[in-house]
Parts: sequence; C-alpha cells; structure tokens
Amino acid sequence: MKMNRHYTEMAQSYLFSTVNKKVSEFSAAHPEREIIRLGIGDVTLPLAKPVIQALHQAVDEMGTAEGFHGYGPEQGYPFLKDAIRDYYAERGVQVASDEIFISDGAKSDLANILGLFGEDNTVLVPDPVYPTYVDDNISDGRRVIYAQAGEENGFLPMPDESKKADIIYICSPSNPTGAVYTPAQLKEWVDFANANGSVILFDAAYECFVTEPGKARSIFEVEGARTCAIEICSFSKIAGFTGTRCGYTLVPMELEREGMNLNKTWLRRQTTKFNGVPYIVQRAAAAVFTKEGMAEIQHNLDYYRQNARVIAQALEECGVWYCGGKNSPYIWMKCPGGMDSWTFFDWLLENAGVVGTPGAGFGACGEGFFRLTAFGNAEKTKEAAQRMKQAIASL
Repeated sequence: MKMNRHYTEMAQSYLFSTVNKKVSEFSAAHPEREIIRLGIGDVTLPLAKPVIQALHQAVDEMGTAEGFHGYGPEQGYPFLKDAIRDYYAERGVQVASDEIFISDGAKSDLANILGLFGEDNTVLVPDPVYPTYVDDNISDGRRVIYAQAGEENGFLPMPDESKKADIIYICSPSNPTGAVYTPAQLKEWVDFANANGSVILFDAAYECFVTEPGKARSIFEVEGARTCAIEICSFSKIAGFTGTRCGYTLVPMELEREGMNLNKTWLRRQTTKFNGVPYIVQRAAAAVFTKEGMAEIQHNLDYYRQNARVIAQALEECGVWYCGGKNSPYIWMKCPGGMDSWTFFDWLLENAGVVGTPGAGFGACGEGFFRLTAFGNAEKTKEAAQRMKQAIASL
C-alpha cells in the first residue's frame, strides 16, 4: 500500500477550520459575549420564491410515472444549459449549449478539471488566493508558483515574462480581495496564455456582483480567450445555492492542447466520473434565469451590496485602507496599528466580538490584511461595523 504523500505537504488545517476552532474556544471562555461572524462567505438570505416553486414542481414530477427522471445527462439537462447560454448572450457573450457543463459547484470543478492535465505542469496562482487552488495542485504533485499582488498593483497581478506556467488561475472578482479586472487587463493575460500555450482557469463565481462599467464579468468578453481559457461559475453566490449545490463550467470548442480537444476530453471525463446534478436541482437553477427569478435575486444581491457599503463606510471613517466591496461581497482591509493578520483576528474578536478571516491564510502577500464578508444579516452587519469603528478608534 502506498499513500499519496503529497497530502503531507499541505497545511495541517484548512484555513476556515482554524478560524472556527479559535471562535469556538473564545465562545466557550466567554459565553456571555455575542459574536458576529463576517468571516466565511456563506450567504444568509433564503432561496428565491421562483426557485422554491420550481423545486416543488420538480419534486411533484418525480412522484409520477410520466414525470419521473432517473439518470440524467452527466453534462446537464438542455433546459438549464440553454438558460445559461441565454444569460451570457444578454451580456453580449456568445457560448454554445454544448460548451456548458453543469456541476455540483465551482469548488468541485476547480479541482476536477485538473484531471485533464498532467502532474508535471507548472501552475501559477495569484497571492493572496482562495486556498483550494493551491491545495488542489499540491495534493496532485504539481509545482505551484505565485503572481504576487499588493497595494501597489491594486491586488490585480499582471503577466510577468519571468514566470511562465502551464495552468494559470484567475479569480475576478477576487476571493479574497474583491479586486476586479477590466477586459483590457484580462486581454494581457489571454495574450500571455496564448503565446505560451497555457490554459487559464477563470473563476467567475462572483461575476453577479459586478455593477461598475468597464469591469469584466466573463473572460469570454475578451478576444482570444476561446483558445486558452476555461470559465467556472456557481449558483452559490448569485442565487444562494450554497446548500443546494449547482454550478457550471464553460469549455470552448476551440480549446486544444497537444492534439486533444479539451471540450471533448472534459465530456469524456464527466461521463466516466460524474453522475450529474439532480433533476430537481437543475430545475431550480433554471428558475434563477426567469424574469421573476432574476428580479428577486437582484433584490438579494442589493441586500449584500448594501452590507458591503456599510462595512466600507465604517473603514473609511476610521481611515483604514481597503479594496473590494463595490463589485464584490468581500472587503479586503489593511490591519490597523501595524498588526499582523492573526494578531488582528484575535484583537478584533476580543475587543469587538467580530470574526473575519486573516489575510495570511490566503498566502504570504495576504499578511497584514484581513477579509470581511457582506453576506451576513443587515442589522448584525451594521452592529459589527459600529463595534469595529469603536474598537479601532481606541488604538
């Protein structure tokens, strides 16, 4: 028996497991204290009414001989793929239904898509970065290098000829920083990837939060992306499917490497190793794109956007540097008083009863920064912002 020793090269604990452990220990020691969590990016508003109605109808269908659905197509039902195609078309982005693959979430596909690539590829990830990008590749034995981000580049790293890679991760709007690329900036990455034979894995999970003109929501807005990019997205943030589980991956027909067509190869992989997303969940996901569904979902997104504005305003009044918040549910703040990330985590918990996520958990370049999320309850978010203002003012 031989084990995959690459797991021993990963951090001993997943970032959010460490955060939860610290909060549990604090709660046990201070049961009288109310803690407000602005750490993990889980949504709090319920599913939209049209989504629930679609779920109920699909469940009723499953209880009839005529409406029963057994094994479905592993790549997703046409009704949902077509709805996603039309969603992109409304923004002027043309994708074909057979380029869309339905999944149980972006996190799964971000890991599973790596099965198309050899283990001897070099992977470039931004720093700071969503931790699973690194873990997914370390556990497979790939070499990981970093595109460093900081205040000087607005936490939007750009291509560097000295750092060539076979696989390039881009997350925009960024988790954790909330920074968003423009189409012109993404064009530089696309040209870089095409020139070097690289493949970009574009995480668009937060595209629905982009409202500012001139910011990109899809890498396929950029000319040349169809020969170098795969886009992975999720219903978790746009529609609150964190507990319902549904996402999708776009693999353009033009994308080929070493004589292999990645669309056909991904189809082959999915039909072998994936059973597909349940019919009732796909019906619920399709309801997201109805007129009624989008209206209620936009209301929910505005709720979270307002939370972000509340947090951002509090930081501005304290004179604390931050980015994100405007086109993202995340606010990436500089730790006040010169504190490092975990020191500030403990300090904020002790002095304000507020939980965030230490930036150091997202990479070396995240040290000295801190992530807050706008996905909480509105009243609790206002209270948390006020507590933070009072605590920081005391420094």
